[in-house]
Amino acid sequence: MRFRLAPYLAYLNIAMAKEASYRFDVFTSLGSVVVRVYLLATVWRALYRHNAAPDGLPLHAILTYATVALLFGLVMDIDQSRVLYDRLHDGSIATDFLKPISVPLFVFAEGSGEVLFHAILIVPALVLSLFIVHIDVPSAPVLAMFALSALLGYLVGYCINFLINVTAFWTLEVSAARLIVTYAAELLGGQIIPLVVFPVALQKIVFVLPFAAMFSTPLLIYVGRIPPQQWASAVGVQALWVVLLAGICAVLWRAASRRVVVQGG
Repeated sequence: MRFRLAPYLAYLNIAMAKEASYRFDVFTSLGSVVVRVYLLATVWRALYRHNAAPDGLPLHAILTYATVALLFGLVMDIDQSRVLYDRLHDGSIATDFLKPISVPLFVFAEGSGEVLFHAILIVPALVLSLFIVHIDVPSAPVLAMFALSALLGYLVGYCINFLINVTAFWTLEVSAARLIVTYAAELLGGQIIPLVVFPVALQKIVFVLPFAAMFSTPLLIYVGRIPPQQWASAVGVQALWVVLLAGICAVLWRAASRRVVVQGG
């Protein structure tokens, strides 16, 4: 079967249009980001006022880190492959196998459409956040490496979500597993607290987990905590996780697709 990109671009555009139709959710998302930026800035300023600053993370850097992490969370906190779980539960997954498309690529396109729409929201959210905190802007090479690292982090997050949702072919329910992974990613991925403030022994563990590849690596590149001479090894670990998780996803998907039985006359 000849691969055609057009159907997946259409699914991506439809997903973006659906997200844009919920205007109230759009405005509340922006409002919640501003409130969270203010609260986090207040907490970090209080902590730095009464405690010594961690090595390499002065107050302006931690405020930048926290703000960028919140904006990054607009994209990364989305379960990009939830459509797979939803279509399994309503039975429409069976008809998806009859279409001349790749179901995993359809799921990826659908989820990426939601992500792209929320990525657009980063711009107004950033503008509003600037009224509360000053955000450091790194050099062009750092921004380019941050973008590459963020893309790899997105792919790692997508693969993790896909693995959770594809297990629903056997378990039918994955809500508890999704919550556990979400909380683990927020805490162990550096979204809430930079991993460099963890005890050294714990850092050796959390930095090799896929959660750090999702959030911590791009964020630490942005604030300069990962210097240019360590960029290659940092994104290399991310790329390794993408390849490993994508391979596991492929194996599980082949097994899951054999469990779908279509009946009819």
